[in-house]
Amino acid sequence: MRIARFSIDGNVAFGAVETAEGDSGTGTTDGLVINIMKGIPFADFELSGTRVPLDKVRLLPPVLPNKVVAIGRNYADHARELGHEVPTAPWAFFKPSTSVIGPADPIVYPSFSQEVHHEAELAVVIGRLCREVPRERVKDVILGYTCANDVTARDTQRTEKQWARAKGFDSSCPLGPWIETDLDPSDLAITATVNGELRQAGRTAQMINSIEDLIVNITEAMTLLPGDVLLTGTPAGVGPLLPGDEVSVTVEGVGTLTNKVVARA
Repeated sequence: MRIARFSIDGNVAFGAVETAEGDSGTGTTDGLVINIMKGIPFADFELSGTRVPLDKVRLLPPVLPNKVVAIGRNYADHARELGHEVPTAPWAFFKPSTSVIGPADPIVYPSFSQEVHHEAELAVVIGRLCREVPRERVKDVILGYTCANDVTARDTQRTEKQWARAKGFDSSCPLGPWIETDLDPSDLAITATVNGELRQAGRTAQMINSIEDLIVNITEAMTLLPGDVLLTGTPAGVGPLLPGDEVSVTVEGVGTLTNKVVARA
């Protein structure tokens, strides 16, 4: 199931993204509808049967997480392209909830940076409260997967000893377009394009630490809540974004997340 969070006529709801009857299934938003959900995806829910064309709603971030836990340098080629050593254990940091935006929302270039980069990632959405999750139960705590862009002020990251501003500025965590619940994440293609030009191309099979590794590691230290998000790292090919650019992150089996970069007013 593809679960979207959306607004229509001033109301916010969740729904299942479906192919309209008679549609050819091209994979675009043309012909897709949202079957409005009664309830929320983190508890018992049912589909109402009321369907709205996808192009008549505004897609929002698929969740509003309490926290976004992100993993740095989880692809060896990415670590090397920035001149870093490959970590021997998962390297976690946080992005605040205020950094989260949705599909088509603008990435606002921060005033303190002159070098902002895209980082295409697979994101994991947590479905239930969990702590000290054993490896064999990891799948039980995952609601699904979405696309993410770990937008980074690279110059600030280099000059400051911790990454709070470089990784946590407003609009630095685009998520979307929806959550895919039926997916094997072990070997998916991840790409990023800027103005249609391919910048990043990798596969989740290249991760140093698997999703199971990451959730076991993180929940040894902290409780994850329903709707929390885990960013699993980015493949090689990160590069600059400028105001006016359009950046798209595509994850195989999920979809495409597109945002434009704008200058701060």
